[in-house]
Amino acid sequence: MEDGAAGGEGYHRPAKRLRIGEDARGEELEDGEEEQESTGEEAAGSGGTETRNRGQGAKDGVENSHCIPPSPVVHVRGLCDAVVEADLVEALDKFGSICYVMMMPFKRQALVEFDSVESAERCVSCGAREPVYIAEQQAFFNFSTSQRITRPTNADDPTSRNKVLLLSIQNPLYPITTDVLYTVCNPIGNVSRIVIFKRNGIQAMVEFESVEDAQKAKLALNGADIYAGCCTLKIEYARPNRLNVVRNDNTSWDYTKPFLLHRERGKGRQRQAILGEHPSNGYGPHCPLLPLPANSRYRRSSEEVKNPISYPLLLPKTSSSSSFMSHQASSSVAMVSGLHPNEMNCSRIFNLFCLYGNVEKVKFMKSVPGTALVEMGDEYAVDRAVTHLNSIKVFGKKLNVCVSKQQAVIPSQMFELADGSSSYQDFSLTRNNRFSNAQSSRNIIQPPATILHFYNAPPTLTEHQLHKLCAEHSVPAFTKFKVFDAKPSSKTLSGLLEFDSKTEAVEALTVLNHHQIRTPNSSSLYTLKLCFSTSSHL
Repeated sequence: MEDGAAGGEGYHRPAKRLRIGEDARGEELEDGEEEQESTGEEAAGSGGTETRNRGQGAKDGVENSHCIPPSPVVHVRGLCDAVVEADLVEALDKFGSICYVMMMPFKRQALVEFDSVESAERCVSCGAREPVYIAEQQAFFNFSTSQRITRPTNADDPTSRNKVLLLSIQNPLYPITTDVLYTVCNPIGNVSRIVIFKRNGIQAMVEFESVEDAQKAKLALNGADIYAGCCTLKIEYARPNRLNVVRNDNTSWDYTKPFLLHRERGKGRQRQAILGEHPSNGYGPHCPLLPLPANSRYRRSSEEVKNPISYPLLLPKTSSSSSFMSHQASSSVAMVSGLHPNEMNCSRIFNLFCLYGNVEKVKFMKSVPGTALVEMGDEYAVDRAVTHLNSIKVFGKKLNVCVSKQQAVIPSQMFELADGSSSYQDFSLTRNNRFSNAQSSRNIIQPPATILHFYNAPPTLTEHQLHKLCAEHSVPAFTKFKVFDAKPSSKTLSGLLEFDSKTEAVEALTVLNHHQIRTPNSSSLYTLKLCFSTSSHL
């Protein structure tokens, strides 16, 4: 599997479906506003680390193909945002039989494994001589440093397939449930069972009735978006050939046994179905899941084409909309316990939680030491925070993040924390909330990682100055430092910081996110912004 998405970070992408092309966007953007290098490092997942490819032209492809020994695996670059696996297979199978495809959607890249080196050589040579188009956009090719793409399934048989697929949902901006995945997968092939689990982000296994159905689903959906610009599917064949489901609920379902016991749901905790209750909430485009085209060869012939559903926008929090929101879902307040009594305060909680949604208010509970309530923009932001922050370690203490029974944070019983700051703070008007403006659609919802992406830094900032900043605030120092090439017109700096562990990266982000830096001999004040990167290495 691919470790993280890629060197190029988050950017607003249109929803992707089979052969519905969009113009290629600019270079990929992370949670922030700064443009990064084109292409970046290639993460080949368990198949091996690929070479770094900077150029996008055919000349660069020729040079790289001479430097790297021929391999059955070809590295494909310059893909448009709308590409799925079927587009690659359709464009490249003329060079030879394709054994396996690994999509890297956030990098607009892919690895394609042919049945022989000769087939791969034909692909690379043709791409160097003349343009090769994939989904109506020219792509570029060179040999991979890996001789084979590693699969979770049988390692000895390169053609091994399975009727169970492993789905990794990248940038899960909205809740993913069995209803959502069934609605996505069943139009292509009969789904028997689904199991959703949260390990490295959100993943799921979907068992189809046959290997053929699973193969068609992988072709049609690998690299596609469930919702516009987010919830991107990365699909591989799973190791088990049958799923064991003990109950039917939000996270598991056996469609061959509808009589299985349903889990009792908490009051107000409704399962979020993909049809009719899409939580658009103003963070992204107002648009539904894109159905497969009526003429798609991957749709089952008996499947009726449904009209796209229009989803209502979730209104901003006002007195008139609060009753609607509380009726539809659970609380927009998270409860956080296990906070370090001396190191954590309202601002540091904001620095961590603002990566998953707007933070309105933070209040420490006087009656329960080490516990705070965090009111967020809506209940979906709370759901994302619980998904990614529950059980992480901060300052040596394990956080417990859950949904609170409170519907709002009331400023009462305020007191002074160990560092002298107030136990209550209102962040509703701060400009550091990242889901309120036009840039909010660029946010990538990423679990804690060892690499931080920094942006909005002074253009003169150096590695030494950042090390000094870490030392002054008693946070772990980073081990690797990388600056992105900025546009000539850019007034800020961005790049990556790699730490020895995830815990160290979390602590550095908690303390230094939104730290203000004043440049020497200037009145300019820069607010350093940090977020977790999708890069797997520097």
